[in-house]
Amino acid sequence: MSQLDLACEADISTKHLSFLETGRSTPSRDMLLRIAETLDIPLRDQNVMLVAAGYAPMFRERSIDDPGLRIARRSIELMLQAQEPFPALAVDRHWTLVAANKAVSHLIAGVDSFLMIEPVNVLRLSLHPAGLAPRVANLAQWRRHVIARLRRQIDLTGDPVLNDLLEEIRDYPPPPGHPSRQPAPDYDGVAVPFQLVTIDGTLSFLSTTTVFGTPVDITLSELAIESFFPADAATADLMRRLSEGFKAGSDALLQASG
Repeated sequence: MSQLDLACEADISTKHLSFLETGRSTPSRDMLLRIAETLDIPLRDQNVMLVAAGYAPMFRERSIDDPGLRIARRSIELMLQAQEPFPALAVDRHWTLVAANKAVSHLIAGVDSFLMIEPVNVLRLSLHPAGLAPRVANLAQWRRHVIARLRRQIDLTGDPVLNDLLEEIRDYPPPPGHPSRQPAPDYDGVAVPFQLVTIDGTLSFLSTTTVFGTPVDITLSELAIESFFPADAATADLMRRLSEGFKAGSDALLQASG
């Protein structure tokens, strides 16, 4: 963004912005927040900016289990439930699993137990050779997509934890025999699918990311809902059948225990 564009977006003069950049003027707290919002700077980094300028940090960081985030937590639960019978999960800024709906359990069944030790990292789970990687039909394509997304996140935040995760993922060896699989279609360049091989057939999903639109809490601002929608009728039908089978099994277990 050019200086002129930033000045227009932040509703300040280019002269005043230039004085701020050169240190000839000291920004007020409100001015710092206005510029930070215009530049889409994460709340965590906005706190750092405020402290560096001599102001108190503005944004709180609380555990997702904090009573103050009860309404937000309930909203997450409703979004995950509404996505069923298709998969959806909530992750934090480091791709740590926060919550998931029942459909996710169908997909991750059979992964090595050490990957399920908390905190569970979703990217590690999907790309590790002991995780879902051997069953991802378009692994090379999906891996490129995940790495590119992770790099963009690192460019924005400079987070060393994400950088370490990127280096770890890049070092994963490909599952034996996997390169022989055919790459998945990219749906006319619209989106990269996530294709998972199961005993009942190959599931094909397109993913979307949902974030809270007006967060003023750091934890909430860094949460994302990853939702997976069926890319074809066969996937939609299979996920519905899996969901019905899971419900029937649960009902039978409850009756037996009763």
